[in-house]
Amino acid sequence: MFVAVVIGLASLLYTNWLTGKMANEERKKVELWAEATKRLAESGIQNGSQAGIEQLNTAYLALIQSILEQNTTIPMVIVEPDGSFNYDANISFSEGRKEQVLSKELEKMKSHSEPIRIDLSEEEDDYLLLYYRESNILRNLRYYPFVQLVVIIVFIIAAYSAFLATQRAEQNQVWVGMSKETAHQLGTPISSLMAWIEILKLNDVDTALIEEFEKDTQRLEKITERFSKIGSKPELVPTNIVEVLNSTVSYLKTRSSGKVKYEVTLPGETFYFIPLNAALFSWVIENLCKNAIDAMDNHGTITLDCVRKITQW
Repeated sequence: MFVAVVIGLASLLYTNWLTGKMANEERKKVELWAEATKRLAESGIQNGSQAGIEQLNTAYLALIQSILEQNTTIPMVIVEPDGSFNYDANISFSEGRKEQVLSKELEKMKSHSEPIRIDLSEEEDDYLLLYYRESNILRNLRYYPFVQLVVIIVFIIAAYSAFLATQRAEQNQVWVGMSKETAHQLGTPISSLMAWIEILKLNDVDTALIEEFEKDTQRLEKITERFSKIGSKPELVPTNIVEVLNSTVSYLKTRSSGKVKYEVTLPGETFYFIPLNAALFSWVIENLCKNAIDAMDNHGTITLDCVRKITQW
């Protein structure tokens, strides 16, 4: 980021220096153009007053004409002493709007630079004023470093965003790995608990206690399954949603405060199969109910509605 900013600032400084040099060159070019105009006018005066005298150098006039024709980029206007327009170059306008367009351009040129005076003779009022402004090429070059800075800033933002995205992806991979490892480590003690439950059944232990142990063990199995599925695409299998909801609510009732009541409205069918991942769906229902219990301060009623809708295509 630091290198990118340095490059952008260096480009800005260099371009500003370059545009300054080009502006000076354009000024000299316009002054040369004004001098050529003056010389051509003087030649015209000599030709008119001394007709028949061959004193004009054809090559010299051709050079002046070439200088005048080479300006194809710098907009300029030549104004008479009385303010009327004498000549314009590199200014686009439609028919009928010439005076209006030239007047607007003249205002811009007056704010851009001082005019260049073209003296046609030694008389005080025999002169022209040449106004100009920078060419489109120079203007675009002035804007270029700012556009470049914007591009660099966008690049920095994109690179930083990509870096953050990569960092988040790496963190997610770490969490996924830890989740799968946790699920793997829980498998062994859960298997041992199931074996101990079977031993308790053989020793005529209270059936109610054994059932509670089995519920908690099954609960641990579900939690292990959830952790093992983190980072993986859920596998949807035809599952009876009525049975999953009843099982989830039954578990929540035994683990919630007696002040929390559950009202469940299920479809009329006892068996209603839909593509479902039972472990993850049960997890969603549990989280929603736990959030609801926290929101109502462990006192109130939680209503779950399961409605069957048939869509006709």
